[in-house]
Amino acid sequence: MEDAPFSYSVSDPTAQIVSVLQSPFQHTLNTCIEQSGIGLHTGETVDVRIHPAPVNTGRYFVRTDLEGSPAIVPARIESLHQTVLSTELTCGGTTVRTVEHLLAALAGLGVDNARIEINGPETPLLDGSAQEWVEAIVRAGWEAQSTERSKFELEHPAIVQQGDAFVMAVPAEQIQFTYGIDFPHPAIGQQWQSINLEEFAMEIAPARTFGFAESVEKLRASGLIKGGSLDNALVCGTQGWINPPLRYPNEPARHKLLDLVGDLSLLGIFPKAHIVAYKGSHSLHTQLVRRLAHPTAQ
Repeated sequence: MEDAPFSYSVSDPTAQIVSVLQSPFQHTLNTCIEQSGIGLHTGETVDVRIHPAPVNTGRYFVRTDLEGSPAIVPARIESLHQTVLSTELTCGGTTVRTVEHLLAALAGLGVDNARIEINGPETPLLDGSAQEWVEAIVRAGWEAQSTERSKFELEHPAIVQQGDAFVMAVPAEQIQFTYGIDFPHPAIGQQWQSINLEEFAMEIAPARTFGFAESVEKLRASGLIKGGSLDNALVCGTQGWINPPLRYPNEPARHKLLDLVGDLSLLGIFPKAHIVAYKGSHSLHTQLVRRLAHPTAQ
């Protein structure tokens, strides 16, 4: 794969991550993580503190800015609220938006249990990727827990589709993700990327969100992307990328794969499968999650 023209602020964490992902035991953080930043859609500054959590609690959000006892919002498909340009969760009237990058980092690095305290309605976008979340997790380290992870053995293929767009899961010997995109903009065109889960941190997490210059004003008029800027998103204009360089030649495809990992984390545990998406979306991603979580309901 291509070498990215940047480096993590921590040494290559691949060996540690592989060890955690291959362990039969659940893991949580070794210590607390703190991050602050601006939400993509709200434009509001928000603080996040991620704490270690006991076994079998999973990854969950707590809105600390709300009065009284903050409601817990589990990062599970049952909490899904909507998927308009991000993934939003809700529970008991409490919502948390744009959770996919953070959840991808936690799940992609084998953090099974985490209490995510947030003092606003949307997780910070940071640089538009999951790279800073990965760095923070690696610095905090992991703690192996006493209970074994559940296993998800996929027995039959599952697919959801809309027109020529689809997301499917096929039984496989190891967890693998493949993503294809196809945009009419010459700077993007058709791109593909495929990884094993162990490659997520180095090959997918640094890929930034992207958008199109001609859509900016319309989206802002609709109350969206108030916090978007050239510092936290790649923007494509009629003549090409407005704010190069790209971290990878196919950075858009890699970012879509990042979103897929975050959305699939709503299962709680990844299935032993090859997940393949083409021209997907948060809506299609989460439709597949629902199908995998409740196969008999289809």
